[in-house]
Amino acid sequence: MDGDGSVRPGSLRQAMTDAVFPGGGRLRPRLVLAVAEGLGDPNPALSLAGAVAVELIHCSSLAHDDLPCFDDAPLRRGEPSVHAKHGEAIAVLVGDGLIVRAFEVVAIAGESDPRAALAITRELSRATGGFEGLVAGQAWEFEPNAVWSDYHDAKTGALFAAAAAIGAIAAGGDPENYRALGGRIGGAYQLADDLADRYGQPEDLGKAVGLDDRKGVPSAPSALGVDGTLQRLQALQRETKSWLREMKANEQLESLVLETLERLLPKQFRAR
Repeated sequence: MDGDGSVRPGSLRQAMTDAVFPGGGRLRPRLVLAVAEGLGDPNPALSLAGAVAVELIHCSSLAHDDLPCFDDAPLRRGEPSVHAKHGEAIAVLVGDGLIVRAFEVVAIAGESDPRAALAITRELSRATGGFEGLVAGQAWEFEPNAVWSDYHDAKTGALFAAAAAIGAIAAGGDPENYRALGGRIGGAYQLADDLADRYGQPEDLGKAVGLDDRKGVPSAPSALGVDGTLQRLQALQRETKSWLREMKANEQLESLVLETLERLLPKQFRAR
């Protein structure tokens, strides 16, 4: 029995804990909070709930992405993946449970501002769902003529864009001013991840590599080559820095974005 009086299956509870902790860079929730802070963060409980929800959605996607029917990945964040440690059936339940929990967190915190909570729910739904979000991104892997940019936009860009928009919504700002920032960060993140999957080392990344080529997943290096991928990544970096200047971003947001852009690239490409 947990502190809220509920009784939970022990195996599921442990597996959900393993899916969320220890975490990775927590880039998406940090982006939510940085945007909200830059806008004064008048409702910190709601912005924190939005940040938690975004990370729970992300963790759910990792639990599902690692399943044998998709990547069949044995490692995640340097530890056994959820299905490798707890079994495939529990991993499916973990992913489903984390998605539902994300929306519950927003609903609870949203009592103080139902209109903002509804807008945050809409952002989360769009970033998660089957038309332009994570589910669509997973489905693109099964399309024979998938375009890598469409795959990137859904698989990674959608949740980053939602994270920035949610931070703005929670603070009473205009989400449209920030959605493009999140999308660019997500695009840069996935370009770097494509390079890492092809050229990185498992011990550096904490996960298996070579999965994109093995599965025939659309990737930027396959379509653009290494130089083309690096050029596209550099263009996104320039666009993002230009946005920070134009929007006069606060120090916390600027620091987070620039730090993220600098550390994304696999070590062997940084000199280039």
